[in-house]
Amino acid sequence: MNKSTILTGLLTLGLLPALAQKQPVDLVNPIVDAANSRWFFFNSASRPFGMVNLSPDNAVNADWGAGYRYHQDSIKCFSHVHGWQLSGVPVLPTTGPFKGHLGADQYGSKFSHGKEVMKAGYHKVVLDTYNITAELTSTTRVGFHKYTFPAADQSHILFDFSTFLGPSDTQKGFVKKVSNQEIEGYAIMAPTIRRPKILPVYFVAVFDKPFESFKGWRKGQLEAIDNQIEGERVGAYVSFKTKAGEVRKMKVAISYVSEEQARLNLKAELAHWDFEKTVQDSRTDWNNWLSRIEVEGGSDTVRSRFYTDLWHALQGRRIISDVNGKYSDMTGPERRIRQIPLDASGNPKFNHHNSDSFWGAQWTLNTLWHLVYPEVTESFVNSMVMMYQDGGLIPRGPAGGNYTYVMTGAATTPFIVSAYLKGIRGFDIEKAYEGLRKNHFPGGMMSKAGYEHNTVKGGGVEYYIERGYIPHPLSKTRYGFHQDGSTQTLEYAYQDYTLAQMAKKLGKMDDYELFMKRSQNYKNIWNPELGWMWNRTLDGKWAEPVDILRYDNGWEEGNAAQYTWFVPHDVPGLINLMGGKEAFVKKLNSSFEKAQQHDFVSGKSHDKETLEQYRRVFLNYGNQPSIQTAHLFNYAGAPWLTQYWARQVVEKVYSGISPDAGYSGDEDQGLMGSLAVLLKTGLFSTNGGTSPDPYYELSSPIFDKITFKLNPKYYKGKQFVIDAKNNSAKNLYIQSAQLNGKPLNSPWIQHETLVNGGTLTLQLGAQPNKAWGNQ
Repeated sequence: MNKSTILTGLLTLGLLPALAQKQPVDLVNPIVDAANSRWFFFNSASRPFGMVNLSPDNAVNADWGAGYRYHQDSIKCFSHVHGWQLSGVPVLPTTGPFKGHLGADQYGSKFSHGKEVMKAGYHKVVLDTYNITAELTSTTRVGFHKYTFPAADQSHILFDFSTFLGPSDTQKGFVKKVSNQEIEGYAIMAPTIRRPKILPVYFVAVFDKPFESFKGWRKGQLEAIDNQIEGERVGAYVSFKTKAGEVRKMKVAISYVSEEQARLNLKAELAHWDFEKTVQDSRTDWNNWLSRIEVEGGSDTVRSRFYTDLWHALQGRRIISDVNGKYSDMTGPERRIRQIPLDASGNPKFNHHNSDSFWGAQWTLNTLWHLVYPEVTESFVNSMVMMYQDGGLIPRGPAGGNYTYVMTGAATTPFIVSAYLKGIRGFDIEKAYEGLRKNHFPGGMMSKAGYEHNTVKGGGVEYYIERGYIPHPLSKTRYGFHQDGSTQTLEYAYQDYTLAQMAKKLGKMDDYELFMKRSQNYKNIWNPELGWMWNRTLDGKWAEPVDILRYDNGWEEGNAAQYTWFVPHDVPGLINLMGGKEAFVKKLNSSFEKAQQHDFVSGKSHDKETLEQYRRVFLNYGNQPSIQTAHLFNYAGAPWLTQYWARQVVEKVYSGISPDAGYSGDEDQGLMGSLAVLLKTGLFSTNGGTSPDPYYELSSPIFDKITFKLNPKYYKGKQFVIDAKNNSAKNLYIQSAQLNGKPLNSPWIQHETLVNGGTLTLQLGAQPNKAWGNQ
């Protein structure tokens, strides 16, 4: 028997797992940037877009600094909801005299990373204070807990509804004993400055073994209760004796509608008690999603980071509807329970979603989701259109059924338009257009600055329509957080262009002409003497003093140097403003050379980005405003510089497996994970796929081979392959290209061509071929 046969036999018997090819799910590493976790950033025991995303919380009572924080040495609780402006249902197993009423700082436990395991869909940690091993997994709407206890006369599982979780305090709690193996209740999460209305979170918790007692506390004091407790600063706990090594399991189902709906979610998604099966089911689920893109080449670390990036792109923006399509509508003055339409099989046609803003999604989610996960795109579009029907506006970032008015502009217009132009059309297109159009006029989203809940002034759209720009400052009053006229002017111009393309496809030519004319408004804040975009004041003059590196002050989460490049719909027009291609390339290349000195970011974490000395930078790939810039060289006849700088950004910003770095700022629910995936595969879209015939722009992929597996319900091509010959860290320049065996001399590929399937072959080398792609 030869060596090959022996190895094959051993692999079949599972005796050489290290030699087996790792699956994409096995390469995911949740540790990336975990020291800087924002409340919703860290994920472990969750499913794609899961309503439940169960994980340890090392810190509470903060939005940015709460949740899983790698360098904290204690775990305060395990909570079930980590979403943008969403939180709820914290639990913890303990032993000994009960301390839950004293608060998380008292009842929390020390732990160590040496005894911790975290994977996609699974988390294991030892609570050293109590000698309890906790394992966590989930379905989409149910958290599954497995606790291995020591011998103890007093073992407990607590539910704390007196705690401040992530973005919000707990306003009120209710817990009721249903039986000695089941409890139910709800938490009313308080309003936040971003989410203006309460968030009711309902739950049902069932236990695999009976508990002996059910008790509670109120305002820090233990309280004798019958079978339920309700009110402010309350909590409840179940207690029982345990033997050494005794395993106790608990399932916690969530709903935003009612306890009855939580119980329905539980029965539909997790009828059994096989914890290991659920872990394996989650692994399989994640692997199916992640395997839509297969990469070959690169080290284990490089591939691990890629699939971690892709995993992040499928997190954060949570499902908030139940398994039968019921959901909580918070758009009106009173909470309303509504029903998503059902298909012929009785299943909801789509999910309702929670989401941070789509601000920056034109360079991230538009390209990745529309191409690789079109069914996700369609679900999100339907969710937005449904909110329009419920509340009168298509949202730019809904939280728990609320409008939040997060960030600026009509940020979801490019997302929906791009989907439509790419043939993703399983939604009410006329209703969608009606809602999008409304957002581009007074009273719509363009009237509201960030978190402007009660007025429609901070958006400045009337000035934009009448003058062609939005002054900064707009007024002495700050109506919203993000009232930055120059950024708003540039965003509105781009968003108007995108809506114009949909109008044209729908035969609405008057609208097409109107929005195309408005899309040129970006030119009104170009200061030709300065050579940069700049603020204009209410009297029409250029603002004084001039400082293109000054952060905010007209420029949302950026500065004039970064925003000057924000003309994604008319790069040729911007090139002309700058005096032609040569001047454009020189200016942009100079910005990259300066940005290279600080690794293209404003510090390696968001807390650094908030410091003034880190903000005075020409480009920042740790936040959204200038993440398209490397690809602009393609438009100016210098695609080799797109190839070069895109690779440098990947190396400095989106490489490595470290808890201390990884996204260098604000990952924003998959935006930067998606960007990293695109940069590494060499596909991008500066205008977000919103031109009449959408196309992709090429840069230099970091892998030898990339296979995109296409969803046959949307695209007829089975797969699209990028084959990068002679690829290495040094061989980053495209020498020549072939598309389906024919020479390709352009740095563009049409969307329709790509989704029809085929192969793009790139020959890479160490020196730029300045003749290739120089269109």
